[in-house]
Amino acid sequence: MPYSNIQLKIQPVKGVLRLVLASVALLLTVNLHAASITPLVQIEQGRLQGAFDDTTQLNIFKGVPFASPPVGELRWRPPQQVASWQGVKTAGAFANQCMQLPLFSDMKFRSAGVSEDCLYLNVWTPSIKADEALPVLLYFYGGGFAAGDGSEARYDGASMAQQDIVVITANYRLGVFGLLSHPELSAEADYGGSGNYTFMDQAAALQWVVDNVDKFGGDPSRITIAGESAGSMSVNALMVSELSKHNIAGAIGESGSLLGPTLGPIPLHEAQVFGQNMAKALGLDNEPLSINELREMPAQQLLEASTKKGFQWFMPTTDGYVFERSALALYQNNQFADIPLLAGNNTQEGGMGRILGDMQPTLDNYKKALKKIYPENHEEVFSLYPASSQTEVMDAAQALASDRYISFSTWNWADYVAQHGQQNVYFYAFSKIRPASIDAPKGQSSGNRGAVHSAEIEYALGNLNANPIYQWQDDDFVVSEIMQAYFAAFIKSGNPNTPNLPKWPLFKDNQQLNINENPTVEDISNLRKRYAFHRQYYQMK
Repeated sequence: MPYSNIQLKIQPVKGVLRLVLASVALLLTVNLHAASITPLVQIEQGRLQGAFDDTTQLNIFKGVPFASPPVGELRWRPPQQVASWQGVKTAGAFANQCMQLPLFSDMKFRSAGVSEDCLYLNVWTPSIKADEALPVLLYFYGGGFAAGDGSEARYDGASMAQQDIVVITANYRLGVFGLLSHPELSAEADYGGSGNYTFMDQAAALQWVVDNVDKFGGDPSRITIAGESAGSMSVNALMVSELSKHNIAGAIGESGSLLGPTLGPIPLHEAQVFGQNMAKALGLDNEPLSINELREMPAQQLLEASTKKGFQWFMPTTDGYVFERSALALYQNNQFADIPLLAGNNTQEGGMGRILGDMQPTLDNYKKALKKIYPENHEEVFSLYPASSQTEVMDAAQALASDRYISFSTWNWADYVAQHGQQNVYFYAFSKIRPASIDAPKGQSSGNRGAVHSAEIEYALGNLNANPIYQWQDDDFVVSEIMQAYFAAFIKSGNPNTPNLPKWPLFKDNQQLNINENPTVEDISNLRKRYAFHRQYYQMK
């Protein structure tokens, strides 16, 4: 209330009194508004100050530490608890990315930089009332376990949080810092294994959410974990790890699991040999560096040197701690969190070139390629991925490439959970073709023949506007509204079905939902036949 609007009466005492009361009211109003734009929460380690966004009406906390910086002696050790702090810690900016090189052009970071000091998370919430008990989404980014960050615009939590969900993105160690295994590291650990610090970080972030999310208006018993690609594989991993599986209420996997033929985890002895080879490659005169010497190496130097020597991609490991057995054995023997699962693939996870190489998509070339890849099974593969024209060759090669790369692993995950669990499983195929980039001539198509790997992220999380590098059209926003509505419903109830949208059937009924402008139910009996072959071929039965 501005002072100029205060009406002073003729009586001096009453006038002064009213002026004082008006001033007090003004101060109270200002203080209440200030409180609304500087939300404060008390968590286990101390007081935390975020920011209130007037546009979204959300409370946002960025760069919140969930584990101690894994530096110095803590490099290649399980994450340690965050130390308490005095006073109020400001959580107003994204923290560092975990150590990585610029591998993927579509990753647009908003973080401070690259550092080993990177174990932070970000929270978007409609409320900070402890008794609100809102459902929670904890999202893990993709990037092949070598790149990615919770600050990426396509993972922004605001849109999903406006659906009355507490949304959290969390960082985790990558590459050599997150997955290195080595005999010396195994000797240090009381469980006799090493590697998988990536998943330990994720489990620590999940535990932090369980311990603290009620302070941000969330319900710790209603946490859905989700991710895409390596993030999806992480969700698959956390569902079987004793470190995490008891803390999860639901799971969403977008394109990927560890249940494929080349996606791991690999046996500990193989991982240790890989680590020893790296230590030898970084040494002088064939003298391998010790773990202590590798710990003393500056992080950027270690990252660049290991990459230069060919040690950029590291695998998850059956370490006896994160994974007591192989992920496949754990799923086959019903040793996973029995929770609702929503999973799926995009229609062009892999391109036809992965099968045909540089050859033209003719029928003869297709059969020639199959005979080279499957010398003893090419006829069976052709019957499962048939073609009689150039277009059909392109479709069949693309489908096979997608399955070999990642689609089979995602389906495998859904099938094992549906077979051995008691909760509902829902499966999708995302088929919306992303438009061309803004650099392309207007009206030109992207040239894709399906939805490419990672294309669904902005649609699912309602973040098309957060990624302006594509020529989004009205129908893209329609698809985004549809997909986000399904995902939000699943996060809230474990069931994606919601009024005014086509019914999403259960996976166990051999059906999936094809997600585009007009979602349709598809029979997937043909997929079951394909994947029965792959299981046999890769000896995964």
